[in-house]
Amino acid sequence: MSQTVRVTASKPIARTGRKPFSFVKGIVWVFLGILVVTQLYPLLWLLLYSLKTNEEILSGKFFALPASPQWKNFTDAIGSGHYFKYLGNSLLVTTLTMVGVLLLASLTSFAISRFQWKYAPLVMLIFLLGMMIPLQATLLPLMIIFKNIGILNTHLSLILPYIAFQTPIAVFILSNFMKAIPNEIEESAIIDGASITRIFRSIIIPVSIPPMMTVCILTFISIWNEYILAATFISSEKLKTLPFGVNSFVSQYSVNYGAIGAFLVLGALPVILIYFFLSDKITKGMMAGAVKG
Repeated sequence: MSQTVRVTASKPIARTGRKPFSFVKGIVWVFLGILVVTQLYPLLWLLLYSLKTNEEILSGKFFALPASPQWKNFTDAIGSGHYFKYLGNSLLVTTLTMVGVLLLASLTSFAISRFQWKYAPLVMLIFLLGMMIPLQATLLPLMIIFKNIGILNTHLSLILPYIAFQTPIAVFILSNFMKAIPNEIEESAIIDGASITRIFRSIIIPVSIPPMMTVCILTFISIWNEYILAATFISSEKLKTLPFGVNSFVSQYSVNYGAIGAFLVLGALPVILIYFFLSDKITKGMMAGAVKG
């Protein structure tokens, strides 16, 4: 006897394309939303602050929009606040500091990470300890030293401490990256007759561009609005950096709060633009040495 087998075709399961709601994912999105609001609101508030009159600012209505945008605050910030003079001083100090940090940190990181010598861990530890020294603890000793050697009240009195405080973190970033560079690259160069200087200049530096970009950005952000050292070591009006422009709008009997807000916006604008356009460089530079090539 033959048996008849019936095959029932199963209906295809309809797919709506919607992913099931995840409670954890919802919590993450809420957390990210709160983070975005808390980070962006101060910038938005500062922009609104810079467009208000003194009366609107002193009224206490922090969330109110300006009745009529006071663009004059920005012209006052540029003119009365000597914005371009202070901007030039800040650019000079920042540029020379970045050059010094890159030069010292790259040479030190190359020696620590690529040379086989027993004191390399000790030297690295000294640089790591340098990251723990508070800036305020060095003000009096540095003032005495700079006064004795005759560089107090010069841009050099700012550049040297800035380089000293930024070099440890730069060495930490660059040395971790250089350790991940394959040794075969250097061995091939040595076989071809390349010197240590040629290896550093033609191989190590080009490969280390991503973390060096990170060092430049972090150095720029750290010292652009630095005030404590600048207020301690600089007294000449023509040498002062950007944060001192705020003092131009504070007199004995009145304060132009709107112009102060406009000056702060103009002072923060270079940092915001650089970080906005180069933020991916920071991430790539930080993660560049995480995986060995």
